[in-house]
Amino acid sequence: MKWGITKSRKEFHKNQNKLSLNKACKGDNTQMQFKYFCLLIILLLAGIGSSHGLTPNPEINSDRVSAFEAFADKAKYHKIATKSIPANSVIASGYYMVAGVFGVSSNAQSFANSLRKTNFAAEVYKDSQSGMHYVYLNRFNSGEQAIEFYLDKTYEKKMWILHVEGNNNTPPALKNEFPSTHKVAEINTHNLFLKAAKKSSIASRTIKELNTLQGGYYAIAGVFGDQNNVSKFVGTLRAKGINAQTVLHPETKLSYVYLASNADWKPVLNAAQNRLDGKYKGKMWIMHIPAPISSNMEVTMQRVINNNGPEKTVSKNLKSKKQFVSKDPPAKLLQKADSYFDKMWYAEAAELYEQYLSNNEENYTYEIIQKAGDSHYFNTNMERAYYWYDILYTKYQNEISNENIFKYAHSLKGTGKYSRAKRLMRIYDRRVKKEGMRYTVDDPRTTPKEKVLDNILDTEQEYTLRNVATNSEYSDFSPMFYNEDQLVFASAMDSSFFSTRRYKWNDQPYLDLYVAKVNKESQEVKDAIKFSKKINTKYHEASVAFSPDNATMYFTRNNYGKKLKRDKNGVNNLKIYRSRKVDGNWTEATELPFNSDEFSTGHPALSPDGKKLYFVSDRPGSLGETDLFVVDVYEDGNFSEPRNLGPEINTERKEMFPFITDRKLYFSSNGHIGLGGLDVYEVAFSEEEGFEQVKNMGKPINGKKDDFSYIVDEATQRGFFASNRRGGKGDDDIYSFSKLMPEELNLNAIEGVITDLVTGEVMPEALVTLLDENNIKLKEVVSDKDGSFVFEDLDSHTKYTVKTNKEGYSEVVMNVPTKENEVINVEVTLDRLEELVVMEEGIKKIKLDMIYFDFDKYNIRKDAGEELDRLVAVMKENPTMVIKIESHTDSRGKAAYNKYLSDRRAKSTRDYIISQGIDPKRIESAIGYGEERLLNGCDGSIRCTSAQHQLNRRSEFIIVNM
Repeated sequence: MKWGITKSRKEFHKNQNKLSLNKACKGDNTQMQFKYFCLLIILLLAGIGSSHGLTPNPEINSDRVSAFEAFADKAKYHKIATKSIPANSVIASGYYMVAGVFGVSSNAQSFANSLRKTNFAAEVYKDSQSGMHYVYLNRFNSGEQAIEFYLDKTYEKKMWILHVEGNNNTPPALKNEFPSTHKVAEINTHNLFLKAAKKSSIASRTIKELNTLQGGYYAIAGVFGDQNNVSKFVGTLRAKGINAQTVLHPETKLSYVYLASNADWKPVLNAAQNRLDGKYKGKMWIMHIPAPISSNMEVTMQRVINNNGPEKTVSKNLKSKKQFVSKDPPAKLLQKADSYFDKMWYAEAAELYEQYLSNNEENYTYEIIQKAGDSHYFNTNMERAYYWYDILYTKYQNEISNENIFKYAHSLKGTGKYSRAKRLMRIYDRRVKKEGMRYTVDDPRTTPKEKVLDNILDTEQEYTLRNVATNSEYSDFSPMFYNEDQLVFASAMDSSFFSTRRYKWNDQPYLDLYVAKVNKESQEVKDAIKFSKKINTKYHEASVAFSPDNATMYFTRNNYGKKLKRDKNGVNNLKIYRSRKVDGNWTEATELPFNSDEFSTGHPALSPDGKKLYFVSDRPGSLGETDLFVVDVYEDGNFSEPRNLGPEINTERKEMFPFITDRKLYFSSNGHIGLGGLDVYEVAFSEEEGFEQVKNMGKPINGKKDDFSYIVDEATQRGFFASNRRGGKGDDDIYSFSKLMPEELNLNAIEGVITDLVTGEVMPEALVTLLDENNIKLKEVVSDKDGSFVFEDLDSHTKYTVKTNKEGYSEVVMNVPTKENEVINVEVTLDRLEELVVMEEGIKKIKLDMIYFDFDKYNIRKDAGEELDRLVAVMKENPTMVIKIESHTDSRGKAAYNKYLSDRRAKSTRDYIISQGIDPKRIESAIGYGEERLLNGCDGSIRCTSAQHQLNRRSEFIIVNM
């Protein structure tokens, strides 16, 4: 495979338990509904459905039976649900506190991970008979202990007790593979801390990755990205007699300044409450560093992984599920990684590069870091691609290529860092312009890319999206309408269970075509079965297109005969095949004449009249990595020569997954400006004008992940597409959509993203207030973790004020008028108060934007007041700061009057600052100097422009004392 027939990223594994069903449940064409019925029968046979779940075991003695009965009676008295299963070689006997049961292992692991983030030692057990995954919080030897844990309400949500019954012959290696008493005590202690901190209104956060500190609790006074600011802050604290300490996070490179620490939370919480007995005036929050997990817990986790197949959540950093650690020496490891990379086996190459580079910065060469980033990029793991491209850009900024800048910006968008992405795109634009532009000056693609991205971010249409029921935990994509009420799509749902074959590009199972029923009103998709044995093979089949009469189909398949065929570079390419329906059955497929063993051809799409076939290829004459082409389909079944759709559609990168209606061409691309990964684009066309301007479909169809294989019924504006966005069931999922009609909507809204002015990082937990024209507060929200906020259901053509506040930053006030049924997008950048303090010519000043006065006036205007509020905020953050105010004019007008006017303006400025709560003693002086201290030679003796005179009209705020 040379380029992805699938965008799937999850690794398949064998599941022999699927083969243990009785004959009625076997067969790869079994309908999903019947499979669920079979699963229910298995659960009942396993004894999970009794009234108390206490299934008798004939091998246990009467003393133990009475103990079970006593436990059951007491559990029933306290209204605690219980179930019982026999012990086996995988799980030890005991009483397990179960928080959830799942049929899909990835869902179980995801739930367990969410519990671990809240400091519960959650583990997963898979029952081999039922195939169910139990997520449990603790294990006890006695039912009394389990009931006591339940009644303690340490875990406040629903929980029940799973009783695992067995003899004492459970393998010794398994008996101690559960949370130790010490670990349970630590968890219970931390939960007491969380309750106490919440009661005291002290913020807290657990950071597991900061392993440079010992486990315990730390009172944090500040977090900094700039080491100069860290030194300044720590120096100020130590001057006050506070023993401030710092620690650097190895991944984020953020420095945490802490004022107290202890393994016990009580003294740290007390220190935060009383501000170190009044020594520290600012706010503090508490960071919790968990104690290291014991080795037996790690063994347990590895056992769970080995028994259930590779899990999605094993690693936060790697998306591939096969987590192996090579024992090869570093040189051999690198050689193997390069070999996989050259073969385009990116999933395995990524793992080996990660191991080679792990904790060894001596190996950080340009080529190796680039390949590490590329391996993840081509496997669409944008989080890790961004991680390595960021290192590449930091270490080799002067050497980095345009191609890598583009991919770096793309990975930034793929992780939601749009502000930084726009900065990188500006750099990319400048480089491309300097080196020569590919497009003509009037081409729309010459618009600066950050402006195009702004327009896309501003575009969000109202859609209803639903994850369809037939999605599996693997890859499901490329939907296509079939007959009146069916959908054909590609999936790995069965090959993942019954095959050991893997697709080396992304470590995925091979794909087959499936057909499912569709309810045209609700768009519910159900009862998926294999499409045709004549079409599906042991390799990939995907991306199907049907003729208008549904009697001919085109689809993509690997190039193979008796085995996979490869080109001169060892790459297996793709081909388009055609099959015809005869007497209700599909015939053996034949390949199309414009295929080749030396390049790929795939992703077919037929025009509504069946006379044109669009497809994707990287054949000679392509403008980019993959382009869209078209051929005429003649009545005799032959084809014209392929024609490239041209530079209006194709870019230097990938264009894929075309779909054509009588009005528009839809396709996916990572070459046109988008929100990250593959985005869906539309382009209208006509016989007279040809293709018009390509437009990004915007949110919510597109997001920061891959969005592709879009199909739509133009009449109803309903359809389907695929995406690997968060919240799905598997890797790539199919989503149904319906577009709401304008008369159903009130689209008036103001939305935005808050970022740090200097770093460009998004700013969560900022307070955003919406006010009307009379400055009356209407709504108030807190920005999300990605820095975003939104105010909806607003009036049309109305002036609103958006005010943004965050501790340590200057307030930002923006006037935002709404339009008619439009979403208004704003960008809010916050400036750290401490960064307003600058040194100019040896004098420390507070640097503000220009303070404006009306002509010949000295009263404080509204815009001047907003700027002075930033100065007030700095002075409140630094209670010992003393300033003096100097006001200056230009040389135009009489000198005496200029001095008088500037003095009145300086004193008006002083009076405003005092009115905002600043002690008058902290303003040493407020003096106007008129034209006495000009910054340039514009004293009337030479001719000066208005801009040159403007430089002399200024107010300065000089720091006398900090």
